[in-house]
Amino acid sequence: MDINKALADLKKEPGFTENVGMILVHNGIVRGWSRADRAEVTGIEITPDYEKMEEIRQEIEAREGIFRAVAHANAGKMVPGDDVLFLIVAGDIRENVKAALADFLDRVKAEAVTKKEIFA
Repeated sequence: MDINKALADLKKEPGFTENVGMILVHNGIVRGWSRADRAEVTGIEITPDYEKMEEIRQEIEAREGIFRAVAHANAGKMVPGDDVLFLIVAGDIRENVKAALADFLDRVKAEAVTKKEIFA
């Protein structure tokens, strides 16, 4: 996903200026170390559940004050530094947008993406 293009396209949508006062973006990348014990990681296998991700996206987008929610997950084998997950939430005010992005991220990571770390 080209994040700059995604944001530019979002800003062109009808109703954007009437409904959006904030956009938050999450760009998850492959770490070079394991969260569990900081052991060196040389790669990762990512398997997204795109149907579940879409279900979560729709729920987030239906929240009060949320204009648009966008999700993009890469799949397959990746190496440290590679982009894994992009989430965008656009909405009216920070209280709504911050909470929506936090829930979006937590739910996608818990319910819609599995990963297997490859160690050195």
